[in-house]
Amino acid sequence: MAHLYDFSAGDGSNRDLLGGKGAGLAEMTQLGLPVPPGFTITTDVCRYYMQHGSAPDGLREEVEEAVGRLEQATARTFGAGPVPILLSVRSGAKFSMPGMMDTVLNIGLNDETAKGMASLTGDERFVYDAYRRLVQMFGSVVLEMDDEIFEHPLDDYKQAKGY
Repeated sequence: MAHLYDFSAGDGSNRDLLGGKGAGLAEMTQLGLPVPPGFTITTDVCRYYMQHGSAPDGLREEVEEAVGRLEQATARTFGAGPVPILLSVRSGAKFSMPGMMDTVLNIGLNDETAKGMASLTGDERFVYDAYRRLVQMFGSVVLEMDDEIFEHPLDDYKQAKGY
């Protein structure tokens, strides 16, 4: 059983399997709209995790292969190099519902890739703000940390600098 589908492999009729967002991205890709390459982990994986408390066997390898395809398609590298690829993780059931997991953006930014992105964009402030947001989103969404842990130091810094 496949645990994930590239956007180019699904379509809008697969809402049960791909969730609303995944099916929508697949449908837009099928229509030829300019959607960056990506993949959707199936809702079956979520159900499996909820039932067993762990990911199904083979998921990690499928994700690594899918990321490899993204690297090849974009000529970018995940988590390394001067031309990094950044990923976003978004949850999506068949129908969007309040209380679902929030989005985590800029996955793949780290000290090395931030330097590469700063060089590519010419905007170091933008890149390090994106990096800060990744750390804050990961802490809040994945680790369930209180947002205030991140907000107070930022507010203190801005106040000290007169921003």
